[in-house]
Amino acid sequence: MNEDSYLLCERLIPESYVQQGRQALLTRKNVIRHLLEQRKWPEEGFDDANIELLLQELALMDSNNFPGNCGVGEREARIHSQLIARRHYRFGHGIGRSGDLAAVQPKAAGSSILMKLTNSLSLDVLRKTGVPSTAACFVVPMATGMAITLCLLAIRRSRPQARYVIWPRIDQKSCFKCITTAGFTPVVIENVLEGDELRTDISQIECQIEKLGKESIACIFSTTSCFAPRVPDKLEEIGLICKSHDIPHIVNNAYGVQSSKCMHLIQQAARTGRVDAFVQSTDKNFLVPVGGAVIAGFDKVFIEDIGKTYPGRASAAPSIDMFISLLSLGSNGYRKLLDGRKEMYAYLKEELGMTLTACKEAEAEDFTKLGSMLFNRFVSGTRVVTKGDDKEITGHRFVGWGSHSNDYPSTYLTAAAAIGMTRTDVDNFVKRLSKVMTKWKNTADKKA
Repeated sequence: MNEDSYLLCERLIPESYVQQGRQALLTRKNVIRHLLEQRKWPEEGFDDANIELLLQELALMDSNNFPGNCGVGEREARIHSQLIARRHYRFGHGIGRSGDLAAVQPKAAGSSILMKLTNSLSLDVLRKTGVPSTAACFVVPMATGMAITLCLLAIRRSRPQARYVIWPRIDQKSCFKCITTAGFTPVVIENVLEGDELRTDISQIECQIEKLGKESIACIFSTTSCFAPRVPDKLEEIGLICKSHDIPHIVNNAYGVQSSKCMHLIQQAARTGRVDAFVQSTDKNFLVPVGGAVIAGFDKVFIEDIGKTYPGRASAAPSIDMFISLLSLGSNGYRKLLDGRKEMYAYLKEELGMTLTACKEAEAEDFTKLGSMLFNRFVSGTRVVTKGDDKEITGHRFVGWGSHSNDYPSTYLTAAAAIGMTRTDVDNFVKRLSKVMTKWKNTADKKA
């Protein structure tokens, strides 16, 4: 309401009541004004009322919500179901324009503002969580694998003669398939076993560069976070190799924003060597539904080129989700979640150590049944990895699939302490695992 509206309200109720209500509304509007002015991640999270107020006002700036709008184009954001309209806060035009994800739409001022704000907030997030020299980023409406494919396609335009992507092995299908989807040939670098951890074989990367020639290599595609026992790649050393040979470097940082170690590795690799882009999942790091990723880098022009590689407009849903989650959390709320994750990691490690020590003598050939027994007891996310499980993906045969190695010496079970995990989650998991291990061991003893 404007000043005239408040004066008219004073004809209906006492002036003091109107002024009190006006002051409350002004407080909310000032919070929104500060966000638009600073375009930074607020320290304290917004309440739902403020977020909805902002979303509603932005949506009303899109042409599909104009009073008396006469749309005669082929795409006018017409939505039949009110359930769908409410689900998307009446945003219907998506983001970007044909040929550029970051472009502003004349018919969708509100959607365009939301997209720009979300990208600005995301940039502030990456800087505050450990990569302060990040120059640019944008939210892309694709999960991590396809977002990496988009980065590889952008590289293809600048290195048209390149055929190969050097890739230290990580046993996730999407990470391998994003290379072949972009039209490149993967050069798989097997990891080396150090203790019980799998680490990057730097010498093999250098051998492949010498063998193939740097002009034929599109990029080195490294990874920060991954399932144990694979640890983050040696990003600093890879970054130095890329810098010395003038080879692009793409980093899969799917889970990494929640890990200060992963973010520090990226910052250091960019500071001392070369990192062209790093990609993180929105659902894995920011507690939103699957479907989005944040592509970031240290060269604003290259990140803009990646956005221009995307064909056509895109769904605004991942940007809306990211926008709401970041405003709801605030940087202080997110920091508490990050601290909580570290605490839960230590607690999970301690509890699992006691549980597995008590059952370590149990050895059964049908170890995979352990995973299904846990799943049937509503334990999700664990992975049972056995020796000798081979898999073929787009023509490439992986030996020992799931373990990131041709010959990892043991069968094992993984569990992750990811952002949002609670002490109750750990307690319930350990309790159910203990019961399953006892039952599994008894079954194995009877067979023996």
